[in-house]
Amino acid sequence: MSEEMSSVDSVWQLIEIVRNNPDECNYTGGMSEEDIERAQSELGARFPASYRLFVAELGSCQAGSVEIKGVNRTPTGGDRLRGTVSATLDARDDERFPPGLLVIEYDGMGGIIALDSEGHGGEREYPVVAWDPGAEDRGGPERLAEDFGSYALQRCRLGLS
Repeated sequence: MSEEMSSVDSVWQLIEIVRNNPDECNYTGGMSEEDIERAQSELGARFPASYRLFVAELGSCQAGSVEIKGVNRTPTGGDRLRGTVSATLDARDDERFPPGLLVIEYDGMGGIIALDSEGHGGEREYPVVAWDPGAEDRGGPERLAEDFGSYALQRCRLGLS
C-alpha cells in the first residue's frame, strides 16, 4: 500500500468517526471543488490527496477537544475562506513563519501545527510539523507525522478518549 493510500484511508476512517459521533464531533461541511481550487490559489500551494479529501468531505472538524482546520465559510464572513486559508495568511504576517507551511491546528502554547508543502510536488503527501517563533533557532520546525491522514486520525481519536 502506498504512502498516499495509507493517508487517504486514514482520512476515510476519520470521516466515519466524525460522522458517527454527532454528540462529540462537529464539522463545517464539505467544500466544493471550486472552493478547494480557490483555497489552493490563495495559499499558493496544492493540497495533498488526504487533505483534499478531508476538506471535500468535512470542511473543518472538531472531535472532542481537538480542532483540525480545513477550509470553510462562516455566515458572517461572506465569501471569505476560513480555517487553513485565513489562519495561514494571518501566520504569514510574521516574517519568521515559513511560507510553505499550511496551518491545520494550534497547539495551545503559541505554536502552530502545519502541513509542510515545501519541496514536495504533484500529489505527494506533506509531512505535519510543529512551528513556533523560536523554531529556526532549533533547526526548523519539528516533524510530527509523515502525512496529514495519520496525524489527523490520531489527534481526533485522542480528542475523543
